[in-house]
Amino acid sequence: MAIVINGSGTVTGLAVGGLPDGTVDSGTIATGTIVNADINDLAASKLTGALPAISGASLTNLPGGGKVLQVVIGVDSTASTIATTTYTDTGLSAAITPSSTSSKILCQWTSQVHLGKDEGMGVQLVRDSTNIYTSEGFREIFTYSSATGQQEESRSSWIHLDSPATTSAITYKIQVTSKGSKSISLNNNGNETQLLLMEIGA
Repeated sequence: MAIVINGSGTVTGLAVGGLPDGTVDSGTIATGTIVNADINDLAASKLTGALPAISGASLTNLPGGGKVLQVVIGVDSTASTIATTTYTDTGLSAAITPSSTSSKILCQWTSQVHLGKDEGMGVQLVRDSTNIYTSEGFREIFTYSSATGQQEESRSSWIHLDSPATTSAITYKIQVTSKGSKSISLNNNGNETQLLLMEIGA
């Protein structure tokens, strides 16, 4: 087929690949005219320099779940005293924003407490305003029956796997209660407690 150039600037009769190599350069291609469908493959060597920021939620079809996507730690070093059977905020909390609704949040926290004779402490984990874990009565607490009645110091830890099913910011906090409303002391002598939040990918 003959190549025809008409007066309007249209070229006909040109076969695919008919232009010599190097004829079309970046200056010839109009900005913004190449669409995704025009790109078959992109060599890894072309991904150089500063890449744009990308959300983890945009990464799909990645192999292997169960990976730690982010870690947040909350610390409470304020000494306080609690003497109530009502679960009460301790000041230990941490906020996290999951990157996917399918992610799970692994919550692990410590409690440091001074207890006297026949005293005990129960713990509770709250997500925003929803209680998601409560120790079973006082069976999962530490209780001392010292013959002298002197206070004893103890540190313990708990772990709970939560499925919040959200990508909005959420806050986890620790609440405690005392056995028989007896006074218990938290974070004495410069001690501190920590709440560790780990987002686990599905």
